[in-house]
Amino acid sequence: MTGAQASAAGGSGVTPTPRGGELGTAAVSQAGLWNIANILTMVRLLLVPCFVVLLLHDGGYDPMWRSFAWAAFAVAMITDVFDGHLARTYNLVTDFGKIADPIADKAIMGAALICLSSLGDLPWWITGVILFRELGITLMRFWVIRHSVIPASRGGKMKTLAQGIAVGMYVLALTGPLATLRFWVMMAAVVLTVVTGLDYVRQAVVLRRRGLAAERAAALEAVAAVADVQDGVSGQCVADSAGEGVQPIVDPVAGLRGATEAAPVAGVRGASEAER
Repeated sequence: MTGAQASAAGGSGVTPTPRGGELGTAAVSQAGLWNIANILTMVRLLLVPCFVVLLLHDGGYDPMWRSFAWAAFAVAMITDVFDGHLARTYNLVTDFGKIADPIADKAIMGAALICLSSLGDLPWWITGVILFRELGITLMRFWVIRHSVIPASRGGKMKTLAQGIAVGMYVLALTGPLATLRFWVMMAAVVLTVVTGLDYVRQAVVLRRRGLAAERAAALEAVAAVADVQDGVSGQCVADSAGEGVQPIVDPVAGLRGATEAAPVAGVRGASEAER
């Protein structure tokens, strides 16, 4: 059995290490720009101008073109769900995705709200509240990113879902009870937008305070450590000076001066004794 195993391993007796797992791990850890998550994000970015053109075609009141615009908006919302899930599941997170994904989200939602308000279908104050909240939370995330990352809450996900459903219903040319229903769905989305926005503000303030407190504590610990080191060095010097093995301090300049002064005196003394 040992000989068979050795011959199967190339005569060395060592079982070769499978390389498939290593290569697979390396391939995943070295995710490049062109991965499925980033491609979906790029598709969502490209859908933004297409959506605007479809929604505003023929004055923005053609039910057929608005149905096409709704389809583009729905595809953008679906890709928003899948690209983040794929990036986290298969370790496809890249710097491009971190920047482009939130931009794509805000672009498609902002374009829909502004177009609907410009057409007179949606009050401008609703567009203003939602856009102000989204922009403010994005800036607040950058404000506290040095200390921590504000995680996406369940309320934030419900807000995104409510906004998507409400805006989608406004994109479609609905009438009657459905038009009334979309108004209340939009009101629910606005309430969730405001409530979750205030909760994110609270989280940001708490995280920043904790981060600043941790930085101050670390600075105090560093100062205390330096002081302890300096005290230890000073104590060691005092102990060494009080010990028995310390040599007296000799001034080399004084030694040389004494030697030069003693040499002529000795020479004169020797000469006087020789003459005697």
